[in-house]
Amino acid sequence: MKHFLALAASAIALAATPAAAQDFVIVNATVAIGDGSEPIRDGVVIVEGGKVAYAGAPDGRTIDTDQVIDANDAWVTPGLFAAVTTLGLSDVGAVSESNDISAGGAPFSAALDVAPIVNPTSQHILVSRAGGITRAATTTMPSGSIFGGHGAIIDLDGDANPIMKSRAFQMVALGERGASLSGGSRASAFVLFRNALKEAQGLRGSTGTPQISEIAKDDDLFLGRFDAEALIPVLNGTQKLYVAVDRAADIRAALALKGEFPRLDMVLVGAGEGWLVADAIASAGVPVIADALDDLPETFEVLAATQSNIGRMMRAGVKVAISASSGTNPRNMPQAAGNLVALGKIPGAAGLSWGQAFAAISSIPAAINGYDGTAGVLKPGALGDVVMWDGDPLEVRSVPTKVFIGGVEQSLENHQSRLRQRYLDLDESDLPKAYDW
Repeated sequence: MKHFLALAASAIALAATPAAAQDFVIVNATVAIGDGSEPIRDGVVIVEGGKVAYAGAPDGRTIDTDQVIDANDAWVTPGLFAAVTTLGLSDVGAVSESNDISAGGAPFSAALDVAPIVNPTSQHILVSRAGGITRAATTTMPSGSIFGGHGAIIDLDGDANPIMKSRAFQMVALGERGASLSGGSRASAFVLFRNALKEAQGLRGSTGTPQISEIAKDDDLFLGRFDAEALIPVLNGTQKLYVAVDRAADIRAALALKGEFPRLDMVLVGAGEGWLVADAIASAGVPVIADALDDLPETFEVLAATQSNIGRMMRAGVKVAISASSGTNPRNMPQAAGNLVALGKIPGAAGLSWGQAFAAISSIPAAINGYDGTAGVLKPGALGDVVMWDGDPLEVRSVPTKVFIGGVEQSLENHQSRLRQRYLDLDESDLPKAYDW
């Protein structure tokens, strides 16, 4: 038994040790840089020391490595960056004991922090990694209050520490969801939000750091002190504020808050009617993370929903990323992006070019989250996140064949792939697999 425990401890220690980055060269590839440009045929990608050294047309440069991969015209792209996910926060959604996505009964809201609870071995992370996702923004969702808490930026490399940046953003729900969480009216949601920021101002005081100021007692706070203090970075503009809002009128009201609180680093999430106020969003310099598949008036706040929403906002000058919540599964991002490419062929519709669509699931969400030029793109100095595909990555049937994160090749095995292999040779004359020893 002691020998077994020693082996188990050694295995755990080995799994917790990050693998060394690999130096490698990929040749004869169809390379997508991820910056909005169109793919490069017969391209080369060089990764050295865990970072991209070069990507583009062959120019004679190379590195000292024995690992040269002939892509044979296969597609090679940067890793995808998934924004607005709950990756690592649940195992089985219907089993509350394994689901940390919401905390409706908690005494805290804005103070909630996902960083200590992200599970790097969650099957949702493994499945998403097999789909080409290498980095993600993950967060608990507003449930007991309009505030969801501190979200984090994570990597999907499966080591013991998935957190790239903790407390990267705060989530707040306005619109219909905010109304339902604050008493049944949007008026209540906006008053609660403004009051919360005012309370954070009071706690911040004149020095800009948390301190007891003119608000002297917890009883004077509508929010608890920990929740109010958690909003100070939002107020200072040092933490991004994700604002979940859809209706055009609600978007205008959210943007107006920047006049009162000018340091807010706001990101609109959803913006189902964003195209109606695209000029106002662009003028405010506020980026958007939108669902590419919204095209039906499912609720009263998206009566003007159209699949041309993202294309129209981009044409107005808005920086738009495709939400990873499209179709409820982050792995659906490439399909959502591909739909927008196809939309461009429909008369009167506002679609995207291939390069624009791919950037909306790679470099743009990375930039929105503070990783401009360092994630979601194949440029010198960027993280060595590289994905090889068996076809056009925006085609629904294409899947990754290799995934590198930080220059380290990752396993693509997960519960889904094991189930596929288990039943691949199913013979009706066999006993059920539960009895197959």
